[in-house]
Amino acid sequence: MEQLIRTDSDHPDFRALVRRLDEDLAIRDGADHAFYAQFNKIDAIRNAVVAYVDGLPVACGAFKPFDDGSVEIKRMYVLPDYRGRGLAGRVLAHLEQWAAELSYGRTVLETGQKQPEAIALYQKWGYERIPNYGQYVGVENSVCMQKNLNALSNG
Repeated sequence: MEQLIRTDSDHPDFRALVRRLDEDLAIRDGADHAFYAQFNKIDAIRNAVVAYVDGLPVACGAFKPFDDGSVEIKRMYVLPDYRGRGLAGRVLAHLEQWAAELSYGRTVLETGQKQPEAIALYQKWGYERIPNYGQYVGVENSVCMQKNLNALSNG
């Protein structure tokens, strides 16, 4: 049985999954990991989702305000043994719906060239590549994307 819960960054299951994510990214990003880690603190994130399968926390994601009309998707992760089941897409869709309920009209995100499966997921869900924003301007490994949520808030 699968369940998605809305929580925040203080939830112990969310924190445990983010630790696994950081371990994975440290390997993928190598020497660049410290640069990215400084922008991925999870203190005071008010909008996080944890996915459970048969009571086990197996996937997560979150968003935080980016500007007046947008949120930034953060900390998306699925445990390796649970990949390929559509969990990441369901977590992402849940985050998008939650953001739309809060009257945000757009999501933005940053992922890396070394996460091709993440890029493929976001493209599948309608994200379009945009110029790198904020701290990612000029960072060759960064891939920034956005999606308009206005269609979601009408449904």
